[in-house]
Amino acid sequence: MKKDIIHVVGTMFFENDRLLIDKPRKRSTYQMIGGRVEDSDPSFLAAAIRECHEELGSEAIFDKSKIKPVMDFEEIATSDPTQKIHMHIFQYEGTLEGKLTTSEEIESFMWFGANDDRNILSNTLKNEIVPYAISKKLIK
Repeated sequence: MKKDIIHVVGTMFFENDRLLIDKPRKRSTYQMIGGRVEDSDPSFLAAAIRECHEELGSEAIFDKSKIKPVMDFEEIATSDPTQKIHMHIFQYEGTLEGKLTTSEEIESFMWFGANDDRNILSNTLKNEIVPYAISKKLIK
């Protein structure tokens, strides 16, 4: 039986030439801020905003009007090699304010630079997001 494509959103936050990533408690690698689009989400942007609130914590402050779409692509899910996912990637065009807080889902955060160890990254970060950010000189 053929599986439907799952839609996933991710938002890139940059500060001091570094990309914000997080480490879920259930995974061995860091991922970008984001997650699966839910049936209740009215748009991909709404899903990205919801995921930012969920993963960054209630003390993180960002202006949702500064979250802009930058690219999308299809890939195979890291957790299931038989599952195709369609990634909708956004970029925050501002400075993240407030405080990042961990949760039951998120173990830690990291500001990732171009010279940091890519072995800690999810496939999406390693193969798509970090190369994109380096090519656009968003991380150094």
